Amino acid sequence: MTIDPRTLPKAELHIHIEGTFEPAQIFQFAQRNNVKLAYPNVAALEEAYKFTDLQSFLNLYYAAMAALRTERDFEELTIAYLQRAKAQGVRHAEIFFDPQAHLERGLSFDTVINGLWAALQRSSGEFGITTALIMCFLRDQPESSAMQTLELALPHRDKIIGVGLDSAELGNPPSKFQAVFDRARAAGFLTVAHAGEEGPPEYVWQALELLKVSRVDHGVRSMEDPLLVKHLAQTQIPLTVCPLSNVRLRVVDRMADHPLKRMMEAGLCCTVNSDDPAYFGGYVADNFSAVQQGLQLTGDDLMQLARNSFTSSFIDDLSKQHYLDEIDGVAAPT
Repeated sequence: MTIDPRTLPKAELHIHIEGTFEPAQIFQFAQRNNVKLAYPNVAALEEAYKFTDLQSFLNLYYAAMAALRTERDFEELTIAYLQRAKAQGVRHAEIFFDPQAHLERGLSFDTVINGLWAALQRSSGEFGITTALIMCFLRDQPESSAMQTLELALPHRDKIIGVGLDSAELGNPPSKFQAVFDRARAAGFLTVAHAGEEGPPEYVWQALELLKVSRVDHGVRSMEDPLLVKHLAQTQIPLTVCPLSNVRLRVVDRMADHPLKRMMEAGLCCTVNSDDPAYFGGYVADNFSAVQQGLQLTGDDLMQLARNSFTSSFIDDLSKQHYLDEIDGVAAPT
């Protein structure tokens, strides 16, 4: 069957709102907020997008955040993402944000959350996209900082569905954050965590057993551990895979080497997402197209990935079924 990745209904479960900050918008916000950037123009900034690993990306990623200063900035950043997401067939988005990266720049938690929330309140009506927010802890900072951030989030419990773990993975295992994840679950938050991107399969085990996550973000290195593969297949713990990100950050050298197809064949519950699309060359439908071409995925494969995105989401069962029915309705015979 013929499937157009852009019109295929899908949920996006691994999207960092700060990673949707496009170069032109970075310069627009910097000028508005009198922030001096290290790059003279958009072209020079784009030239810096030649990453050798996760850390080289993070260095630029955090530097660009300097242009985000006000509630208006966070609202406009999110609205711009939602506009692109609608064009990419997204019906539901569970959006990560990194409050610690903004708190350490002197912004208040309220500035960040209120700007994001203002945009999400408009999302369903203006873009036909339902949304949820997931607050991520920076794993290269101490757990005490994560715990302080969690306390700041508690008054906004109605706006945040879960907590996650991101940033520099190597040397920062999930075990480092067991106490704060225990506290978050006790407060009613769902839990997810980045694991098995650059870090080893052991980090995936830790995310599952110590942080008790509902989903693993990335998880591509799980394939190195047959016992882990068997466990993930049996439990159907979802993996939010980000193919273009994996190529740009040299997790794999080229799309043809990506393990996604092997993961699906092993019975793992995989979803396809865009991660930080402004930096990695494509939004979610672009990722679908990339794996369709690079891994010779069939229309049935793409539909399965789209179904997985909804069944792996944190929406209610009735909404999931509505979206699954919509997916079935777009399949066209060749």
